[in-house]
Amino acid sequence: MHAFDVLGDPVRRRILELLADGEQPAGTVGATVQREFGISQPAVSQHLKVLREHGFATVRAEGTRRLYAVDPGPLRELDEWLAGFRRFWAPPLAALATELARGRRERRLREDNSEERNTP
Repeated sequence: MHAFDVLGDPVRRRILELLADGEQPAGTVGATVQREFGISQPAVSQHLKVLREHGFATVRAEGTRRLYAVDPGPLRELDEWLAGFRRFWAPPLAALATELARGRRERRLREDNSEERNTP
């Protein structure tokens, strides 16, 4: 299975989002995913297994609990592959950031001018 096949599933992407906040018990991940996606605990376990088998997540035992965490290695590999395509979105995003900053600056100037006119 290719990395994009693994990440193409919204449940697996959500699990990785949860794990990005730090190590999580399988039960916590399962409860959140079950609530948000309406799937069974065995289905969540299967998604966790896919993430483990393809290197996106690690698991360690702590007593009877299983703690899952993101393994950044495959994500770094994806990031490196995507680097060749960033030129398609980086300049437009930079331009958007510039326009947003310009809008904030103009709004701040208008507010400052409005306050000066209202000061006795």
